[in-house]
Amino acid sequence: MTDVAVPAASQVYTWEPSNRAIAERYGLRPEEILRFDTNTSPTPPAWAAATLGGDFEPPLNEYPDSSYAELTAAAATYLGVATDRIVVGAGADEILDMVAKAWLCEGATALLPTPTYAMYGVLSAQRGARIARIPRRGGDDGFGLDLGALLPRLAGASVVWLCDPNNPTGAREDPDRLLVLLDVASAVPDPPLVVIDEAYAEFVEGSAVSWLDRYPHLLVVRTLSKAFALAGARVGYAAGSRETIAQLERVRPPGSISTVSATLGATALGRPDVARANVAYLSAEREWLAGRLAEAGWPPAPSVTNFLLTSLGDASRAEAAGEHLLRSGIVPRTFPADHPLAEHLRLTVRSRPENERLLAVIEGWRS
Repeated sequence: MTDVAVPAASQVYTWEPSNRAIAERYGLRPEEILRFDTNTSPTPPAWAAATLGGDFEPPLNEYPDSSYAELTAAAATYLGVATDRIVVGAGADEILDMVAKAWLCEGATALLPTPTYAMYGVLSAQRGARIARIPRRGGDDGFGLDLGALLPRLAGASVVWLCDPNNPTGAREDPDRLLVLLDVASAVPDPPLVVIDEAYAEFVEGSAVSWLDRYPHLLVVRTLSKAFALAGARVGYAAGSRETIAQLERVRPPGSISTVSATLGATALGRPDVARANVAYLSAEREWLAGRLAEAGWPPAPSVTNFLLTSLGDASRAEAAGEHLLRSGIVPRTFPADHPLAEHLRLTVRSRPENERLLAVIEGWRS
């Protein structure tokens, strides 16, 4: 895309340089730098280190390193790409919001294969974009992309929102279909940005990251909320061409990731073994839970993620089942009556005791 979605008056926000950057420029040590420019307090609160279990750099009384150099480097190493092809944000949702700000001006078109993650439509609508909802194939085909309906809409679109594995269906996209889409998108005049949200990437083999050099209008979005179990830290990142990342940097808000979250994120990305162990546990538990749900008459669709989409047969029964779960303190993901998944509930895979509690409540509803 060109810069058409960014107002001409928009300027890149220039953050204050980090202590490290200033020290390197003037041949000093980072600890010699004193900030008289940011109006912060001279010392952190005494209780902070004890509560959080350690010191942070920069200390908590100062703003985070505006470049997020350590977190960016950790994400780049984890994905095997250059650091200048990474942008970080406060969760994947902030990355998606930056995409909407940079590519979706009022009247632009966003293509939204549905059902999928609801925030794509929310963010597109917030920017005044036209949303073209393109139904996916049915459940028998894993709710895969309908290329016959999608490809003719690529010309003139600004963004194509995709999720692989797809939320809330739990299935992977067919990589051959994705490659066809990317080939056709690349060939149209003024190609749209194709966003592939890989929030559940660690649960599967392969990634669209391997296609980045081939498709300059592809952006791959990741999060530490799922496999890395850091949803409360709110850390996300994305990889793309240098031109795409530069466009996102123009709208990235200053200091949105806390020093604590950035430190946790960089540490987690350096420990992929922890994420792999979590994925192995949740994948095994998913298969156990899927079997029990099927026995209870709540058959789930095949899933490669940490959630199951289960069919209740019709929308009214799904609504009644969801209400029963809520009355017992179990919170499912429900869908409104006009949603293509209205007859379904989405259930997160949790620990064995928690999953057993869910099953007991379901059994009580059936009795």
